[in-house]
Amino acid sequence: MKFTKLEKSFIILFCFILMAEIQTGMSYPFLHYFAKPALLVSLIFFYYKQNSSISTKIKQLTFGALIFSLLGDILLMFVDKSEHFFTVGLVAFLTAHVLYILVFLKRRNADKKPYLFSVILLVYGGLLFYLLKNNLGDMIIPVIVYMLVILTMGTTAYLRRGEVPNGSYILVFVGAILFMVSDSLLALNKFYEPLPFSNISIMFTYAFAQLCIVFGLLKAQ
Repeated sequence: MKFTKLEKSFIILFCFILMAEIQTGMSYPFLHYFAKPALLVSLIFFYYKQNSSISTKIKQLTFGALIFSLLGDILLMFVDKSEHFFTVGLVAFLTAHVLYILVFLKRRNADKKPYLFSVILLVYGGLLFYLLKNNLGDMIIPVIVYMLVILTMGTTAYLRRGEVPNGSYILVFVGAILFMVSDSLLALNKFYEPLPFSNISIMFTYAFAQLCIVFGLLKAQ
C-alpha cells in the first residue's frame, strides 16, 4: 500500500495533534478543548481537499459522519458538567456510525456473505454486554441500540472486500475494528470499572480509527 508525500505529511501532522491532545488532556486541561476537536477538523479539511474523484453522495455521507463525530467529541468533553452531554454525545456518534454504514454499503460486495463474521461480532457484543449490563440502569436500551449499530458498521466494512482495491478495504476494515475497540474501552471504563490509561487507549484507537477510515475511503477512488 503506497502513500503519497502529501498523505505521509498529513499522517505526521495528525500524529502530532494526537500527541498534543493526549498531553494537554493530562497536563493542560484548557488547551485540551482546542486540541481534541483539532483532530477531526484536520481530517475533515484533508478529506475535503482530496476527494475530487469520489461520488457526491459518498462525499456528503462521509462529511456527515465526520461532522457528527466532531460534535460527539465536543459534547463528551463536557461530561463532567452533566451526564446529559454523554447521552447527546452518544446520539452524535450513533448518527456518525449510521452514516458510515451507508457509505460502506455503497461499495459492498453483493456476493459476499458475512455469516461467520457476523456470528463472531455478535459473540463479542454479547460478552461485552454481559460485563456492562449490571451498571447500565436507564442506559440499557440506548447502549444495546448503539452496540447493534457499531457491530453493523463492522459488518458493512467487511462487506467491501472484493469490491474495492485491497488497500482501501484493509484501511476501512481496520478503522471499523479500531472504532469498535475504542467504543468498547469507553463503555468498560464508564459502566464496568475504571481502566488504567483509559484516556490514552480510547483516544489512540479512536483517532486512528477515523484516520484509517478516511484514508481507506480516499483509496477507493
